[in-house]
Parts: sequence; C-alpha cells; structure tokens
Amino acid sequence: MPRFVIERNIPGAGKLSPSELKAISQKSCAVLASMGPSIQWVHSYVTDDKIYCIYIADDEVAVRKHAATGGFPADQVSQVRTIIDPVTSE
Repeated sequence: MPRFVIERNIPGAGKLSPSELKAISQKSCAVLASMGPSIQWVHSYVTDDKIYCIYIADDEVAVRKHAATGGFPADQVSQVRTIIDPVTSE
C-alpha cells in the first residue's frame, strides 16, 4: 500500500501537553478502527506549529476521510514515492 505524509497546521502543537496528545491519539485510533485495515497510522512528528503524520493507506481519499471524520486538519497530503537514507549513498 502507498505511504503518505500529512502536514497538519496546528498552531502551538509543540506546546500540547502529554494528556492532550494522548487524547488526539485516542481519537485518531478510534477513527482508524472504524475504517478497517485499509489505512494505518505509522507515527507522527510534532513541531512548534505543525504535526507531520506518516500513514499507509490505499489512497489519498482514505487519508482525507480519516482527517474529516476525526476533525483533524490535513493541509497537505503527499504520497511518498521512494525512501532514501544514508545506505542509499553506498
């Protein structure tokens, strides 16, 4: 399945408390459970004013449906075409 990077503009994201992040995670997982195995949350990176999420999904439509159902912003959804790392240079 394709992998996606979702950019979520959330002012003050880096200042969210552990309990707020837990609540967001729980809501996301509940929505994912209702959607079935066609979408999976891998992990997210929290920065000062954005959260970048990595998802595996059938398509962008599923990613956007998850965002809409959960009430999460999905300001930019980009499909990952390939992954490179230091090993790529060898």
